[in-house]
Amino acid sequence: MAIAIQIGATMMCSFGVAPASLVVLPTGQVLTGGPSANTTAFAPIANVTPFGACSSPANPTVAAATAAALGVLTPMPCVPATTSPWVPGATKVINGATPAVDLSCKLNCIWGGVISVLNPGQTVLMVQ
Repeated sequence: MAIAIQIGATMMCSFGVAPASLVVLPTGQVLTGGPSANTTAFAPIANVTPFGACSSPANPTVAAATAAALGVLTPMPCVPATTSPWVPGATKVINGATPAVDLSCKLNCIWGGVISVLNPGQTVLMVQ
C-alpha cells in the first residue's frame, strides 16, 4: 500500500529548480482533509504549478536562451507542459472514476522532465 496524494502535495521536476504544489479541484474526488488526486490531475497550471525555472535543453525557451548565451545553459521560467496522466496510478482504488494517485506515481513533461511527489500532503489515506 502507498500513501495517496492530495491538494497541496509537494512535487519536484527533474529539470525544475524549485518544488511546486499540486492543485486538486474538489470535483468528485475523495476528501482526505482536502481533495485527493486521481490520474487526471495533470493539467498545466490548473493542477501542476511551475517549478521556478526550467533547465531542459528540449524546452524551446531554454534552447533559445542557451543559443543566445553562446551555448551556456540558461534556465528560463518554467511553464509545465504535461499532456498525459500520472502513471501508473493505484491498481485497486478508484477516485472520481479514475485511479487514485499515490506517492510512487510519476508525471512526464514533454520537455523531458519527470515530476515526482516529495510530500503527499497527508498521511492518513493509503491506496493500493
